[in-house]
Amino acid sequence: MGNLFECLGNFFGRKNTNVRVSLPAVCFIWQIAMIVLFGIFVRYDEESDVKKWLELKESANITSNIENDFYFRYPSFQDVHVMIFVGFGFLMTFLKRYSFSGVGFNFLIAAFGLQWALLMQGWFHSLDPVTATISIGVESMINADFCCAGSLIAMGALLGKVSPVQLMIVTLFGVTLFAVEEYIILDLLHCRDAGGSMVIHAFGGYYGLAISWVLYRPKLHQSKSLNGSVYHSDMFAMIGTLFLWMFWPSFNSAITDHGDGQPRAAINTYLALASSVLTAVAISSMSQKKGKLDMVHIQNATLAGGVAMGTAAEFMITPYGSLIVGFCCGIISTFGYLFVTPFLEKTLKLQDTCGIHNLHAVPGMLGGFVGAIVAAFANEDVYGKEGLKRVFDFEGDFANRTPGTQGGFQAAGTCVAIAFGLVGGGVVGLILRFPIWGDPADDNCFDDEVYWEVPEEDEEEIIPPVLEYNNHMIHKHQDISESNFSVEQS
Repeated sequence: MGNLFECLGNFFGRKNTNVRVSLPAVCFIWQIAMIVLFGIFVRYDEESDVKKWLELKESANITSNIENDFYFRYPSFQDVHVMIFVGFGFLMTFLKRYSFSGVGFNFLIAAFGLQWALLMQGWFHSLDPVTATISIGVESMINADFCCAGSLIAMGALLGKVSPVQLMIVTLFGVTLFAVEEYIILDLLHCRDAGGSMVIHAFGGYYGLAISWVLYRPKLHQSKSLNGSVYHSDMFAMIGTLFLWMFWPSFNSAITDHGDGQPRAAINTYLALASSVLTAVAISSMSQKKGKLDMVHIQNATLAGGVAMGTAAEFMITPYGSLIVGFCCGIISTFGYLFVTPFLEKTLKLQDTCGIHNLHAVPGMLGGFVGAIVAAFANEDVYGKEGLKRVFDFEGDFANRTPGTQGGFQAAGTCVAIAFGLVGGGVVGLILRFPIWGDPADDNCFDDEVYWEVPEEDEEEIIPPVLEYNNHMIHKHQDISESNFSVEQS
């Protein structure tokens, strides 16, 4: 298979990064398709449609417009929306010459992804069998943002190595796969996953890793000088980290039940995040001879507690249990950046630009299994009889399910998410290997100038580059003599 693509590459010659035709074509055609599909299928829900809302107020004896669910959910939607467009976007600005692409491509694929997600999730979850239409409201918007997050996570593994057209394809298939695996996990298996440890992070992480493995670039070292950060790019990335860290309690609690569920999910996430900061800092300091901190660890591993708490956030895991989850995941994530990522690149030929294996894939998987354990040990002494029914939705076809059985299904759901990510990512990676998508050559990666008009720098303001200042992929204990770049050459 690899020889086939190599022959095709030789036939087409050097990679052509001119996307003047392909990118506008994809954007125009797909947006027109969205307009047509929305015209056919999408309608306002009963809390957004003026006629339906007035009828609902009368039939349900609602006396005030403030009882509309929009006013309960919209603050959480705002927080999640900021995480998607600002948090994820700025977190990807750490590369020294790829900040335009990190923020800009994140903006592009999220804007497309949320539209496609409204359709895909609507077809699976809320399609009216009589009118064949989808009703959307504020909760649909939150779920669409969740759906986009899976593709944005996958983008982290591919950052700097693919074209915007390829990222649109990743999002098209990513959202589609997400909707299917979400339906299987949440509806058919009846798992609980309020913050998406399984359906968002485990799926998105392994989806991106599988694509990156298929798209392995043996000569990526030719762009080594740009595959790292400088002082100001790390500061911009830290902005993304702080937005994500602050709003993650809203992310994990956004679609939980009103009453006790939402505040409990926020508290559990709040505590897990705080705990992961301290352990990430501790391991980062311990890993250096002089105890210095690595900004890569602080930008990423400090968020691992929020990822791992996604599934169990609404469960009665207890405050100290949340601290334990954050404690462990901060350590595991930091160790991943120190040892696992370099091992994956060297041994498995897996190039993970942002280290999503350590921030999303593994913490998401662990979060799914933590949720399974907590669910399996749930009992009436802690939850109460009605509480078990409420938290795990033991009603209808699932009225006779026990907590132990629920724990088994939660574990199965985690495995389904991982399988969808790996298999789906492998297939999408094969599609992206065709040399027609405008992706950069190995010696032209991690550079905004490939796809953006970049302002010229004032020569007086140019600062000599720092050799191997920071890199998400490798240890930074190399001799300067090994570098292909020097200050004198600049």
